[in-house]
This record gives sequence, C-alpha cells and structure tokens, in this order.
Amino acid sequence: MRMIKRALLLACVLASGTAAAAAEEGAGAGADWLTWRAADDVTNTASVQRGARNFMSYCLGCHALKYERYSRLGTDLDLTPEELQKYLIAPGDKPGDYILTTMPASDAATWFGKTPPDLSLMARARGADYLYQFLKTFYVDSSKPTGANNLRLDATAMPAVLSELEGLKRAVFKEQQETGSDGKAMTVRVFDHFEQVAPGRLSAAQYDEFVHDTVNFLDYVSEPTQAARRALGIWVVLFLLVFTWLSWLLKQQYWKDVH
Repeated sequence: MRMIKRALLLACVLASGTAAAAAEEGAGAGADWLTWRAADDVTNTASVQRGARNFMSYCLGCHALKYERYSRLGTDLDLTPEELQKYLIAPGDKPGDYILTTMPASDAATWFGKTPPDLSLMARARGADYLYQFLKTFYVDSSKPTGANNLRLDATAMPAVLSELEGLKRAVFKEQQETGSDGKAMTVRVFDHFEQVAPGRLSAAQYDEFVHDTVNFLDYVSEPTQAARRALGIWVVLFLLVFTWLSWLLKQQYWKDVH
C-alpha cells in the first residue's frame, strides 16, 4: 500500500512538472524566432521541386524570377518536358521564357503601395534564414492596410498570403526596461510569443516543411549552378593537392645536385 502511495505521489509530481513545462513553452513559443534557421539543401531535388510548386501556386501572382527560365528549371529539377508543362509553366508561357509575373507593376503599386520585388536573387541578398523567418512570422495586425504585419520586416506591404495554410496568429508583446545610449532608462516593446487565432489547412510541422521547401527553391534560383559548383570544388581541391605533391617531387629532382 505504501508503495502504491509513493507511485501515485511521484506521478502527480511528474505530471505537474510536465504541465508547467508545457505551459511555459507555450507562453514563450516563438520568442527565439531570430535563431530559427532554414537549414536548406539545394541538392535535395525533391524539396526544390516542391518549393517550385509552392512558388508557382502562391508567389508567381506577384513576384517574378526574371533571371530563371522554365527550361533551366526543368533540367535542374529532373523534370520531363511534359511534367514541366503540366505542373510549372504558367498558361501562355513557353519553356524558353523567363519566369515572369502577369501582374502589371502599376496595379501592384496601387494595391500594395509598392511593386513586389523580383525574387531571383533575394536569397543571396537577404539570406535563406531571413526568408525562412519572414515566412514564419506573419501575425494579425488590424492597424495595417493588409490586416497583417511581420516580425522580420515591420510594416511589410505584403499580405499574409499563406494564412490559409498556416492559420491566423496574434503576436503578444511585453514591455521591459532597457538603458538607452544616453544612459537613461527607457521602456521598450518586445515580442514575447504567438497565440493562434484560427487554424490553417496545415499543421505546424506541415507548414514548416512548406516554408522550408519554398526557401530551398529560392536559394536554388539565386544560384542554379551552386550544387554543381560545390561538387566540382571537391575535385578541384583534390587536383591541387596532387599537383602540389607532383611539384614537390619535381623540385626535389631538379635540386638534388645542388643539395
């Protein structure tokens, strides 16, 4: 009987500890968003293929890839001409065309206040981690024209176009005291965590994979040859090592009489 009581007591302590940890994790979920990493891999062809699908479905309406051709995309992603035409090429476009949006720049400027940027080199300009954090930190903000804001790019003109997948979430901020550059104490508003307002079509894990694949694709587009360059780089280094060794042997042969 005493053993049973001890077991029950231990279970209660563990349960309370687990609940407290879960509550603490939920309260601070997202507070470390600046440490989130894309962990992209452009050699993962399946991921880049899914990212291309995501881009064509959700991004091409506003953003272009003016330095990438459909045909190059098909070659690098191991797609047959039939698959390329069926799944990626926009209606009316040809395989040799560059990937351009059909949205007129004037309309975009009217609707969003500015023309959406071309994303061909965005991963190189901002970094994959930046894009990953950007797509993961949209939140509801009724004070903005689009009804949404973003932690990575405050006052962004881009609406939360992926909210149907991720759902809607609210950003909770807290105030804390900090010392300014003049040495005086000041109150600043700091992000604390997200609260889910409405669920999306995807779970958190599924949406994370969606964003990962999309960023992976944009990283590939920023330098389509990077996978081949890295693979070739290994052979170049090996060649230089062998050449250095042969040069050393040749030097020994030439200088043997001098020594």
